[in-house]
Amino acid sequence: MISKEILQKVRKIEIRTKGKVNNLFGGEYQSAFKGRGMEFSEVREYTYGDDIRQIDWNVTARTGDPFIKQFEEEREQTLMLCVDISPSGIFGSQGQSKMELSIEICAVLAFSAIKNGDKVGLILFTDEIEKVIPPKKGRLHVLRLIRELLTTEPKGTGTDISEALSYVNRLLNRRAIIVLASDFQDDQYDRQLKITNRKHDLVNIFINDKFEDELPDLGLIPLRDAETGEEVLVDTSSEKVRKEYQKKREKDKHQLRDQFLRMKIDMIELETNASYIRPLMTFFRRRMHRY
Repeated sequence: MISKEILQKVRKIEIRTKGKVNNLFGGEYQSAFKGRGMEFSEVREYTYGDDIRQIDWNVTARTGDPFIKQFEEEREQTLMLCVDISPSGIFGSQGQSKMELSIEICAVLAFSAIKNGDKVGLILFTDEIEKVIPPKKGRLHVLRLIRELLTTEPKGTGTDISEALSYVNRLLNRRAIIVLASDFQDDQYDRQLKITNRKHDLVNIFINDKFEDELPDLGLIPLRDAETGEEVLVDTSSEKVRKEYQKKREKDKHQLRDQFLRMKIDMIELETNASYIRPLMTFFRRRMHRY
């Protein structure tokens, strides 16, 4: 049974995100993720000037007259949301957690996809595959995805991006749009990133919280890694400690950007203390100009 509280949360997310899709993102999504493939439509008689490479020799032999194949752009696509639900996503210092931000951005993309006639699926992962919802169309299906995002309790305690992408590549035979939402607290996933980006249209969403970039001056405090459980005492009153921490965070984020840029993988950076509207619009428009 689904609790009334969960149903209310799902409904609130639907109202909030569908409004943004209808007013802001619907057309942008369609333009940014145009169908890339061509599928067979019909045959017609050859006319002067047609490309002879498109002649259907079977029909031509059967009728005695030349016929050519006609193709049309393949419109229907599949959007697969691949979402990191490891314990580090619980963190949030600005009114919402990283996981809550992930859920809302996934809802926006899912409603944009079904408005465009596309299918949407969901993979939830930690250091293991937690849940898989096959791609389907329709509002009720999207509401189910949101419900699973809200209610799935992770069994794993770490993050394994490589395994998640490997699973996606085994699951989907045809080219799809893969949205990977994570805080990327993992390493050694370069190989699977390259494979996935070659096989599919990969978009990485980096979810960050401002508090993770800067240590406040709170004296001697314990810092606990949400995924490993490791705890260390840190003297945050030391300006040197705070600067070293900030420097390390900036270096890590810079390396992440460089890594995706080098691999030619799209990246959207989102902060829990800021609206996602501008970064998402910027991403859509950048892709529109590219194509």
